[in-house]
Amino acid sequence: MHRRFLPLLVALMPAAALAQGRLISRPCQPPPPVCRPDADCVRPLSVDCGPQLVRSASIVKVALSNRVLRYEVTETFVNRSQRVAEADYIFPLPPGAAFEDLKLSINGELVSGETMTADKARGIYEEIVRRQRDPALVEWMGSGMLRTRIFPIAPGEEKKVVVRFQAAAQREGDALRIDYRRGSDPNATGSLTRPVVEQRGIASEGAGWTALSLLYERSSDYGDAYSPTHTLRTRDEGRTREVEARGSASDVTILLPLRRPDAAAISVLTHAPGDDGGFALFTITPPAVARRSLPRDVTFVIDVSGSMRGRKMEQAKEAGHVLLASLRAEDRFRIVDFSTDVRSFREGFTAATRENVREGRRYLDALVADGSTNISGALESALSTRTDGERLPLVVFMTDGEPTIGERNAERIAAMAAQQRGRSRVFAIGVSADVNAGLIEQLALEGHGTAHFVRDNESVERTVSLLATRLTSPVLTNVRLRVDGVRLSQVLPAGAIDVFAGQDMVVLARYSGSGSATVRLEGESVDGPVTWSTRARFVERDRANPFVARLWAAQRIGWLAVEKRRNGGSSEVDGEIRTLGERYGIPTEFTSYLVVEPGMQVAGARDASGSARQDVMRRTRDQSLAAPPPAPVTAQATGRAQGIGASVASAPAMAANERRFEDARASAKQREAKSTAELDEAIASPNTRRVGERLFSLANGVWTDARFTSRLRLVTVKPYSPAYFELMKQVDQLAPLFAIGDRVIVAGRTVAIELAPAGVERLSAADLAAVVRDW
Repeated sequence: MHRRFLPLLVALMPAAALAQGRLISRPCQPPPPVCRPDADCVRPLSVDCGPQLVRSASIVKVALSNRVLRYEVTETFVNRSQRVAEADYIFPLPPGAAFEDLKLSINGELVSGETMTADKARGIYEEIVRRQRDPALVEWMGSGMLRTRIFPIAPGEEKKVVVRFQAAAQREGDALRIDYRRGSDPNATGSLTRPVVEQRGIASEGAGWTALSLLYERSSDYGDAYSPTHTLRTRDEGRTREVEARGSASDVTILLPLRRPDAAAISVLTHAPGDDGGFALFTITPPAVARRSLPRDVTFVIDVSGSMRGRKMEQAKEAGHVLLASLRAEDRFRIVDFSTDVRSFREGFTAATRENVREGRRYLDALVADGSTNISGALESALSTRTDGERLPLVVFMTDGEPTIGERNAERIAAMAAQQRGRSRVFAIGVSADVNAGLIEQLALEGHGTAHFVRDNESVERTVSLLATRLTSPVLTNVRLRVDGVRLSQVLPAGAIDVFAGQDMVVLARYSGSGSATVRLEGESVDGPVTWSTRARFVERDRANPFVARLWAAQRIGWLAVEKRRNGGSSEVDGEIRTLGERYGIPTEFTSYLVVEPGMQVAGARDASGSARQDVMRRTRDQSLAAPPPAPVTAQATGRAQGIGASVASAPAMAANERRFEDARASAKQREAKSTAELDEAIASPNTRRVGERLFSLANGVWTDARFTSRLRLVTVKPYSPAYFELMKQVDQLAPLFAIGDRVIVAGRTVAIELAPAGVERLSAADLAAVVRDW
């Protein structure tokens, strides 16, 4: 990069996040004329270039050193056509980068690039979008960019482009923030680390596959990285730690806690759209210097009724072994097994010595599945033994069915457990759709624990292993979050929580007010009361970090769904679930769509050349995205295990069990979701797509915003027309929404915008102002 471009580059830093580059094919060169000795030369009248250049891979490595982020973006493109091709490579300029270190390397050779102002870049973008009909490009408009020509690429040849630059790591409270934006592609899955190749038109560009990793030196200065947008996988090699991001969101955000020696590292991300207060995400990382942790009293309650025979019993035993392996010398344990009767390994708690743990393993291995299901007796036995205040009592309860002996009323069993549990935290695991899902939920929520639902063919051992890892070494209990300076509401998780060594805690909340505030964590340790605090700024209006609102909404829906199943629906609860689902793109029992197969017509829809009618996406209560359809019911599946006197259930009853199980399972996942990647994985569908907080569904070739209703005023615009580009200039939210395709309906506050071939090409100043006002 020539240094003469530096002043211009510094002046062009955009507000958007970092973005990967894009390859734009140059127009095809016509083939040479065909000349014969006995005739005039003939030049072909038209040229069909077909798909040419395809991105096959994009690898992003971000190395952190001395609070400086060094980005290296390696992109691979291949010519899949039978012709020689050439292209322009464009790279949106990242904010805050040290441009004197930005270099463009093509196949090992440094190549000079052209830099241009945002206005010039906008004009070039608009021309490319009009010519290529590529809606994914529109979201980059308004940024400055780097552009360079890639020399002719022979058929089948591969070219690599490497861009390197540096940027200072930004602070978010007690954490460093790392961002990268890949952009969106309307015809690809867009998933990090998922191979995808596609071809599209003259300027064909495959989504390829993207891998993003953060590398930094392992040190007590850093806690474990956390991402609200992606799932992270960590690998250590010597002194280097590599964190790989996995997920489908186009914007990647990673927080790396800066540990404090004697206090928790607290970071705060806020999102304040300005219409109804703000949203806050708090991450809490325990101190670098390990505090003296509380000893635990761990009780494993295992169902050994006849229905647990076979694979389920083997997995339950392995789960018990996992729990025993997590015990420390200062811990104590109990094993309570139940069927018709309730038994236990020794009376009271047993010290976790090596010999006692070995005996506990032998006890587990000798268990035999037989008899009925005495849930009430098992819980009474597990919760009746009291522990002193210097220990944290943890109960892990596992069953695969309904209570069939003793107290059989689930509500009374849950009430009894709530009265007797004292300080115990209860973690409940339901195995198979035969389980009473409502009881599992109530036991966990009343017991300040978590609920887990595992199908017959899934690993119970894995679920318990993850749970055991989370519950090791409690350093602070009964923790409460307080903020001096703003008012918090609807805090999730609700009530007192516990902090465990090596485990970050994530708390989500609504807030009102703005400005600088003090965040306090107050809890109890083995050495007495503890208070941790930090300063944070709560913005009054800022659309950054939209994933914060979506995570909060997902968890809120999870809690409301439990409330509805426990106390029955109400207009208030149903209305809040419906509103949150539609506003933040989260499928619920009330957000479902009429999905039409290609070639089918929706009654009342206009012909393909006209505008789609407002009812093209009528909602239907019969098709819910919140849970998959019931599994097929077979004679084998309808009954419980042979030999225990269970009657065979009817097909409708089994379908109801499946539905309740899946609903409870979905709610549990939502309550535990710590990243939007977890949500996206659960709702992935070829007929749905999420853009930011919005969920779109496809019908009759039209992607329709879940927020769209017939009450909104509809403005229909022709794609790539002057009106199309002018709207994106005036409403900054529209670019990524329009990038989903050429047939889209997006909803604003009181107006909706539809892209359709029959739409207007120009808007008057008054009409444009009205759309901006009503958006």
